[in-house]
Amino acid sequence: MEEKILRKLFLGFIQLHILRHGSKKPIYGVWLMDHLKDHGYSMSSGTIYPLLKKMCRDGLLSLEEKKVDGKIRKYYTTTDLGKVILKKGEEKVSELSKNI
Repeated sequence: MEEKILRKLFLGFIQLHILRHGSKKPIYGVWLMDHLKDHGYSMSSGTIYPLLKKMCRDGLLSLEEKKVDGKIRKYYTTTDLGKVILKKGEEKVSELSKNI
């Protein structure tokens, strides 16, 4: 139960992290998994890709497919709505962290 609760909290922070990077440049799933691993977080493709897909459905990310080395790669960029959510999310995280 504890792991499930922590995972749910963690995924919210990961979404803010995705929005932050997607607002700077287009990102893709493998890059994101490697980036998170560099920070000590191991996330599988079975977690990352559904999360990216949901964020696109929610209007937080836009998707562009490009051919790279003969394969289609999906690049995600933070939308205007995603940038608004990112800003509000960062404010809330900052406010909450001061109170913890």
